[in-house]
Amino acid sequence: MAHRDDPSDPSRRLEAINAPGLEERVQARLAEELRWYDARARKNQRWYRAIKVLQLIAAALVPVTAGVGVSAWITGGLGSAIVVMEGVQQLYQFQEHWIAYRSTWEGLRREQHLYEARAGDYASAASPPTLLAERTEALVAGEHARWVSVQEAAARGQVQPREG
Repeated sequence: MAHRDDPSDPSRRLEAINAPGLEERVQARLAEELRWYDARARKNQRWYRAIKVLQLIAAALVPVTAGVGVSAWITGGLGSAIVVMEGVQQLYQFQEHWIAYRSTWEGLRREQHLYEARAGDYASAASPPTLLAERTEALVAGEHARWVSVQEAAARGQVQPREG
C-alpha cells in the first residue's frame, strides 16, 4: 500500500501551488492581452468602415459624373478608386481581423468575469489563477493559429472559408 505522501501513488491529489505574485502576474497578462486585442479590433474596424464609406461615396458619384458630362477620366478614376480600395481591403483583411480580434477579446473578457466572480470552473479549481493563465493562453494561441492558417492559405493563393 502506498503511503499518503508517496508521489507515485495515483490516488494522491496534487495540491495547487500558488507562487507569490502569481495572481498579479496572471491578471497583468490578461489585462495586457485585453488591451492589445481591443486596440487591434478598433483599428481594423476603423479601417474597414473608412474604406467602405469611401467606396460608397465613389460608387454614388460614378453615375452622377457620367450624367452631368464630367470628363471620362474622372468617372473612370472613381471606378478605379473603388477597385483599388476593395483590393486594399482584401489584401489587409480589415473586416476579418476586426471580427477575429473582437471575438478573442470577448472570450478573454468572459474568462475575466468568471474568474473575478469565482464562477464556473473557477469556483472549484485548485488554483484559479493557474486556470485563468491556461485559458488566457489557449484563447491567444487559438487566435494565433487561425491567423497563421489564413496567412499560409493566402500565400498559396487559396481562399479560406469564413467562420460563423
